[in-house]
Amino acid sequence: MSNARTGETMDTIYWIEGRYVRDALSEISFFFRDWRRNEVKQIDNRTLDIIAATHRLVDASEPFMLLSGYRSPATNAMLRRRSGGVARNSLHLKGQAADLRLSSRSVAQVARAAASCGAGGVGRYSGSNFTHVDCGDVRSWGR
Repeated sequence: MSNARTGETMDTIYWIEGRYVRDALSEISFFFRDWRRNEVKQIDNRTLDIIAATHRLVDASEPFMLLSGYRSPATNAMLRRRSGGVARNSLHLKGQAADLRLSSRSVAQVARAAASCGAGGVGRYSGSNFTHVDCGDVRSWGR
């Protein structure tokens, strides 16, 4: 995975033989941090599982580009002031959501794969070229 905002990349194995790898989860949470405020929150394992399953389903060789992972309340409020598409109680605030992009796949392809997991929310943001995935209630929106 690459972080679109910080330029960092990571290729971390977070699950081995039926167990989450604690150090890897900490590394992932740092990678998913609110880069504007340099704040870290534990990323929900269910979100990571949805992302990993989605990547397998789209059968892409390139890593996802992370546009947004955890957002602090201050960052979320700032983004809400700038855009009508940012939820007041976004699951990004809980470390339960990610906005992702694959240059080799369309938003529709990524969204279809994520939705086929039947495990959370999937938002299509075709105009901005990214797909939102989260581990909340199963639902979908966007084009």
